[in-house]
Amino acid sequence: MNPYDVIKAQLGQVVPFQNHVGIELLEVGDGVASARMTQRKETSNHISTQHAGAMFTLGEAASGAAMAGAMAPVILQVRPVAAKAEIAFTKIAKGTLTAHGKTSQPSAALLDELEKVGKVSFEVQVDIKDEEGDTVVEMRIDWHLSKRS
Repeated sequence: MNPYDVIKAQLGQVVPFQNHVGIELLEVGDGVASARMTQRKETSNHISTQHAGAMFTLGEAASGAAMAGAMAPVILQVRPVAAKAEIAFTKIAKGTLTAHGKTSQPSAALLDELEKVGKVSFEVQVDIKDEEGDTVVEMRIDWHLSKRS
């Protein structure tokens, strides 16, 4: 099993809330990830569309997986914290949604800064699309990582 498969398999245990919401990680790679959430009664709001909180959780899950993928060689040696998030709901969202996250910088640069400074900050851009392929949410999450003592 490669490190990305390990991260994909373990994130649901490390962050059980994403399981509660019904998020499935589809892919974890070097600074990229995708996740899916099927609409259920528990993820719906009063107008029968996807709830904003559920969509935020989906985007945060894809973001965290992309961050973990970028940090794969040292992920067990760092303390990651989502420090800031911005979200824009661009279209009513129904049905199954898929989130795609990508780090703002190549992992080699991030790992180099972490090694030199002992910490690193970067953003992950997330695009959430509906079943028709239309963007329904755009997010940016700022991650701060530091080496564990």
